[in-house]
Amino acid sequence: MQTILTDFYALESYEKGENGSFTANIHLNKDHDIFKGHFPGNPVTPGVCMMQIVKELTEEFTASKLFLKSASNVKFMAIINPFETPDLKLQLDITENEQDVKVKNTTSFGETIALKMSVSYKKLTS
Repeated sequence: MQTILTDFYALESYEKGENGSFTANIHLNKDHDIFKGHFPGNPVTPGVCMMQIVKELTEEFTASKLFLKSASNVKFMAIINPFETPDLKLQLDITENEQDVKVKNTTSFGETIALKMSVSYKKLTS
């Protein structure tokens, strides 16, 4: 899997469910340089990084290179501190056709929902 978030997270496991549903378990690298600047002494996982993780996992699960077309209903509902809650569960409900991939995502740790969003990607051809 190609990633721009090198060493930022590890895909620990995933399960493919019914109708394009995937559940992925990732582990954040609390020692990554991003957390030194966001924010010193109080590390918070940047929302844009969470959105990139969803894109990268979707690319992995669909075997497609994707470009973000739109994002709607993006709701950051809890702070993800990589020292306190490095293990995240991402639910991805993926629908696709020849040109596009749509994803409904819920990201959580324990019983806490941290992120909910719907995104639409364009499939890129090589």
